[in-house]
Amino acid sequence: MSDAPSIVFDLDGTLIDSVPAIHSVSNAVLSDLGFEPLSLSTIRSFVGKGVPNLVRQLLITSGEDPDGPLFSRVEHALVKRYETDVEGNVPYPGVIAALDALKAKGCRMAVCTNKPFAPAEAALRHVGLWDYFELTLGGDSMPTRKPEPQMLHHCHAALGGGRMIYVGDSEVDAETAVNAGAPFAIYSEGYRKAPLHEVPHDVAFSDWAMVPGLVEGWKW
Repeated sequence: MSDAPSIVFDLDGTLIDSVPAIHSVSNAVLSDLGFEPLSLSTIRSFVGKGVPNLVRQLLITSGEDPDGPLFSRVEHALVKRYETDVEGNVPYPGVIAALDALKAKGCRMAVCTNKPFAPAEAALRHVGLWDYFELTLGGDSMPTRKPEPQMLHHCHAALGGGRMIYVGDSEVDAETAVNAGAPFAIYSEGYRKAPLHEVPHDVAFSDWAMVPGLVEGWKW
């Protein structure tokens, strides 16, 4: 495809289903502190805004002060476990085939996630996706994180500028795209909480097999 656009992807809920891994890691940390485990659906509702938000929600749900002394202890334990406890991270069906097709079309690709960089790298390597991307930015890679637009702008510039599409799954991703002035494709089977029609997007897809065609036929 001539003049192929660059594509920046969110990670959790977009490329990979990471909630089972996050659920396991979170409950392991809570157990070490003597707290009761939380359900998968509860943990799922905390995903998407980065580790600090996850830690705050875990503490609040466990009846603890989210601004108290346990915050740093839980945050440190979560990040350390994230880097090694990678079981439960799986790519969504069709992701690898879609990335292969986009690469063959000449698309340059990056990942922009609020997950800290080290756990993001570990998860991407675990599921065999790391080598598809020229750049991965985590939530601790820059002074701001999504929905602030700086991470997405940095990825865009690193991929050479020009036409770019952002692909994500959540309200945070939609807000990031709006703030960055970027075209946005939303994966409807991810971690979005609001009805799809309430989330700003240019195009929605439910099957990764649709993505190469959407990119090729994108109306700029």
